[in-house]
Amino acid sequence: MPSPVTITFLGGLGEVGRNCACFELEGRIVLLDCGLLFPGPDMLGIDLVLPDFTWLRENADRVEGAIITHGHEDHAGGLAYLLRELSFPIYGSALTLGIARNRIDEAGVLDRTELIPVTDGERRRIGPFDCEFIPVAHSVPHGFAVAFHTPQGVVLHSGDFKLDLTPVDGRTTDLARIGAIARGEGIRLLLADSTNAEEPGHSASETSVGEVLRDLFLANRGRRIITACFASHLHRIQQIADAALECGRIVATLGLSMRKNVQLAREMGLLTIPDHALLDVSEIGEIPDGELCVISTGSQGEPMSALALMAAGENKWLRVGANDTVILSSHPIPGNEASVGKVIDGLYKLGADVVHSGMAHVHATGHAQQEELKTLLSIASPEWFVPVHGEYRHLVHHGRLAAAMGIPGERITICADGDQLTLDDDGLRTSGQVPAGYLYVDGVVGDVGHGVLRDRRVLAEEGVIVVIVTVDSTTGEVIAGPEIITRGWVYAPEADEILGEARERVVEGIRGAALEHATDFETLKRAVRRSLGSFVSERTRRRPMIVPVVMET
Repeated sequence: MPSPVTITFLGGLGEVGRNCACFELEGRIVLLDCGLLFPGPDMLGIDLVLPDFTWLRENADRVEGAIITHGHEDHAGGLAYLLRELSFPIYGSALTLGIARNRIDEAGVLDRTELIPVTDGERRRIGPFDCEFIPVAHSVPHGFAVAFHTPQGVVLHSGDFKLDLTPVDGRTTDLARIGAIARGEGIRLLLADSTNAEEPGHSASETSVGEVLRDLFLANRGRRIITACFASHLHRIQQIADAALECGRIVATLGLSMRKNVQLAREMGLLTIPDHALLDVSEIGEIPDGELCVISTGSQGEPMSALALMAAGENKWLRVGANDTVILSSHPIPGNEASVGKVIDGLYKLGADVVHSGMAHVHATGHAQQEELKTLLSIASPEWFVPVHGEYRHLVHHGRLAAAMGIPGERITICADGDQLTLDDDGLRTSGQVPAGYLYVDGVVGDVGHGVLRDRRVLAEEGVIVVIVTVDSTTGEVIAGPEIITRGWVYAPEADEILGEARERVVEGIRGAALEHATDFETLKRAVRRSLGSFVSERTRRRPMIVPVVMET
């Protein structure tokens, strides 16, 4: 009887980010992507969010390796954290591995992995899996779809893709190979990118952005041009550089990741910028505004990014002014709209002109839209279908597209993070559940936990009150205090009356506990918190965090 295939989803289903799936065959596991999620506005103080690696840690001895479909952080950014706990080889295109290597090396865990490059169309044995790497077009070059040739038939994962017929590098999505597999062995199960499943029509070609950029450069002769995009978006960087060079400008990179990725891509022959026309921003000296183009990181408004510091007037290399045009060659990731808007406002306050995707076609999505998704479904003609990579509504819409393309509803499965699916002779079924919550990273501290986030929200929304009081441990009599320190509840210099009443209420609470002969340390703390909490709620209809500090003599 052919061995079953089990797929465990640790992230990417219900959010745009944290993409991570585990494919299991004959007791061995291959990881497909290991990404991170950028924090939302409610995740106070959090730097990034990772998949829950509990299940992987428990099965560490069974992990054969990881395949990274492309170099974006939401697919590769978690590797540096997982490699602290597990050791395994990583497979991907040379560019993808080059981008991932920078992060892994920075984390000091490069010795815990082997980076193994694979090429377009290559088939490679990874443990019991026969893996085929199929070229796909995306917003970062050299991405792959992966076909797992298994005893249960071919399982095809699309990776992030679009059907760009005129990509900058000429490397199109290999629909011919997908069609050949479908007509030959057949595709038993398709897992496909759902990010743009709500968007009708076809995505615009990346080359269409180049034409708009060229027009903007021509229209801004004599002005300094500052562009911002993802450091991994090498096709966009190439088009920005081409437009700059045509207009006689020198290109300067700003941001560590931008400098590193441009250097890597030039070494690999994937980016063509002459040596004489490329500088680091620290080298621009007295170059006239009309002869300079800066390519910067920070297009998502990240708080400490080069562009955000520029908008705040705090960038050490550039001072934005009235002779600057800033082009945001990107589109805000869901959740980043407010941060991007704040950066745009800051740039305008400094006198610059700003061009963004809401004003001009300066960005093209890297994800397939509805007609492209239907084309893939038609060519692959899968027996079973699971939409992946997207918020829940994206998965649902992709499932509806699959139904419209003739896949029976009972063969379309909408999953969530933590679900385990098993493909066997009887078909595809849900077979289990594993931990798949958020792992929060705050600085160098991993998993600060939901409790810490809850406390931060209370502090941000309601404030904090610290009560310091000294009590006789025998009689319960107040010896000193109570002293009340408040932040974010009421402004103390203007609230003498309410703070006086609060002190009285604390004393009453302690006396009440003493009358019941409850003068132990913990009971007195509870009495202080309860009496002050009810007073604050009555008087202000708010619920700040109350921290009682009871000292006994």
